[in-house]
Amino acid sequence: MSDETEKTGKTGEAPSRRAFLKGAALAGGAAMVPASVRAEPDPLITEVQPWAQFLGEGVDARPYGTPSPHEAHVRRRHVEWLTADPISSVNFTPLHELDGIITPNGLCFERHHAGIAEIDPGDYRLMINGLVDNPLVFTLQDLMRFPRENHVYFLECAANSGMEWRGAQLNGCQFTHGMVHNVMYTGVPLRLLLQEAGVQTSGAWVLPEGADASAMTRSVPLEKALDDCLVAFKMNGEMLRPEQGYPVRLVVPGWEGNMWVKWLRRIEIGDQPWHHREETSKYTDLFSDGRARRFTWEMDAKSVITNPSPQAPITHGPGPTVVTGLAWSGRGTIPRVDVSLDGGMNWVQARMSGPSLDKSLHRFYHEFDWDGRPLLLQSRAHDSTGYVQPTKDQLREVRGVNSIYHNNGIQTWAVDETGVTENVEVS
Repeated sequence: MSDETEKTGKTGEAPSRRAFLKGAALAGGAAMVPASVRAEPDPLITEVQPWAQFLGEGVDARPYGTPSPHEAHVRRRHVEWLTADPISSVNFTPLHELDGIITPNGLCFERHHAGIAEIDPGDYRLMINGLVDNPLVFTLQDLMRFPRENHVYFLECAANSGMEWRGAQLNGCQFTHGMVHNVMYTGVPLRLLLQEAGVQTSGAWVLPEGADASAMTRSVPLEKALDDCLVAFKMNGEMLRPEQGYPVRLVVPGWEGNMWVKWLRRIEIGDQPWHHREETSKYTDLFSDGRARRFTWEMDAKSVITNPSPQAPITHGPGPTVVTGLAWSGRGTIPRVDVSLDGGMNWVQARMSGPSLDKSLHRFYHEFDWDGRPLLLQSRAHDSTGYVQPTKDQLREVRGVNSIYHNNGIQTWAVDETGVTENVEVS
């Protein structure tokens, strides 16, 4: 029998069972199986359990699906001392409880400046005015008659990881990195609405305005508005949640989340930026010498290990262990993530898994045999432009520690001999 026939059983056909088993053994799969999963007498599998002896609820019991009650701990959380009032505050995504790249709608982080605006979709209106030939007002149904697009994008608050500028402050990736989520948005390209209104030649900037009590506004360059911005009304297939801007929000791919105006009610075209509150007193980056960076829209490449992490410690003994995390960039895709087990002295390339989409979260894994010794876990993202995620010290050398925005430095988790994990920094 030829080598080719040995591998496939018959040339050109699917592998035989013997070849498959042989290949699995050669791949070392058996060596990576923890002892705890090997077959042992266990009454939970050898005896019929209560849930298999009685009828469960019917299809009418849960008309809108909900998670298992055993997953009740998987929820957004806030930090009480972080802001002055919960109406103008943040709820963080539980990144350590999730896998893959899509964030469930009920777990997407939320940031409000005046609480959640509750809008009747029948009363919703979107106005386009300013330097346009035809000022327009759209209903929700009007918007839904335009050609739609579907895109998976991450949304990250510019203040994500902001508490880490001066050192390790919050213990858990939900709190250090949880101001990010990733969903599929359905909506109308903003350029189609602007074309309908007819932007005048002097138009260079767009001012989206929210319908909430804060009237959230940000100046957006017209070039970006005509490129990839969406006027979105659905996320992951269903209508936006109220906390995410129901019924309509702006999507500004790859740019800081405060520009993704929720409860979108008006879009004004102008010839210069407006310099409103959110782009003067807020969302600028203060240097140590008193100067401030403005218009720092794009979110730089970033990553974080979600497991193990302070809220998801290692709970098993030495042996096969999986490290996993997320990486993203506002400038493209993430072709590579490196992982270090010793605080950055040595790096190995992680295994990327799942779709690689522009301006989206990317999932990575690294499997290894833990010997029970302490670890210093880090991840380092490379994006499609060639940019490499910096250390926190590299960022501080350039920008000092006065800012709370755009901290994309490498995060370190310290794991002790028992698996307990803490937020630390290494030099």
